[in-house]
This record gives sequence, C-alpha cells and structure tokens, in this order.
Amino acid sequence: MQISKLALSAATLGVSTNVVLAQPDTWALLKDIQINEIVTETSYEVRKTWPKGFAEEEVEIEITGYAAPLTPEGEALRELILVSDMGLCPFCGNPDHNAGLQVQLAEALPFVSENQRITLRGTLSKVHDPETWQAAILRDARIVP
Repeated sequence: MQISKLALSAATLGVSTNVVLAQPDTWALLKDIQINEIVTETSYEVRKTWPKGFAEEEVEIEITGYAAPLTPEGEALRELILVSDMGLCPFCGNPDHNAGLQVQLAEALPFVSENQRITLRGTLSKVHDPETWQAAILRDARIVP
C-alpha cells in the first residue's frame, strides 16, 4: 500500500452549493487530499481521502492558477490542467510537487498559452472512481476577467 498526495487531484469544499470560495483555501485543500493505492496480484484500487471540510455535493468555486493546456497549440481548448505554481509540472507523476486540477471549459477557447495565469469559475466535483488517482474535476469552467 502506498500513501501519497496526488498531483492531479482536487476536491470539493465543505460549504453549501453555489458558494464561490477563495483560491488560497482551495489550493490548500487540494494539496491535502490523500491517495491510497492498493495493488495486489489480482486487483488494483485507489482510495481517496479528502481533508475535513470537503462536501459531497458539487460546489461553485473561483480559483486562480497557471494553465497547462491538454490540446495541441492551434486547436480549440476544451480541457486544461490548472496548477498553483508556474514551476510545477502537472504531468510529471511526482506527488510532492503540489496540487493540480483538471478543468473542463464550458466553451472552447481559441488558445491559452502554457503557464498563463488565469482565474476560472466553475463547478468542482469529487471523482470517486476507484481506478484513477484523479480526485476531483472543475466542470463548466469560464475564465473570470
């Protein structure tokens, strides 16, 4: 059994639905998600534990970070990984580099430069899938001017 913090994990905060939350608390909670990877000869399971204060329901949040697009340059952007610090690699697989958050945009954007600082507002949901380290996702996100 391996216990580590998930680089590409996120979680929902323990407040009522449709409340916009402050970015610093969000990044701190995302970083504190615990992942237990259980591998046996016949099975694989990922158990996620969210810090105290996370809610089960979806929550609207606003969060600022640096974009790492998931589509090639020149294509319309529909998904990205948002990281708290420009120096962090969201694809390195190192759980010690801090939190990252997968984002699905409400509308495709023509282009967002890698490592561009942006603020997004969207619905944050837990991901309970026992076969992935992903712990949450920000859906229907829009850039906040």
